[in-house]
Amino acid sequence: MKVGLIRCHQTEDTCPGTTDFVAMQEKTGAFADVKEEIEIVGFLSCGGCPGKKAVFRAKEMVKRGADTIAFASCISKGSPIGFPCPFAKKMREAVKMSVGNEIRLIEYTH
Repeated sequence: MKVGLIRCHQTEDTCPGTTDFVAMQEKTGAFADVKEEIEIVGFLSCGGCPGKKAVFRAKEMVKRGADTIAFASCISKGSPIGFPCPFAKKMREAVKMSVGNEIRLIEYTH
């Protein structure tokens, strides 16, 4: 599995993504059922509210080999800032339309 990870722009100053990387490495959280090796292709933010840059950035990571786009838990669960993204669903739908059905989407990481 080659993962392109998209996280909330608001968390960049406070979260280095460590827990996301640990979840992938230890195959916990959303990665618990993954049998194959996990390679990180890229780690980018959504670009800021309302997450419009997520589409372009997801497409770019797919171009660079990602077969999976994962949205970090800061987007879906609001961790660590305690505020889930109000645009998460729309952002995921836009990314899905952009990258197609052959690319797997994961809604959270840990």
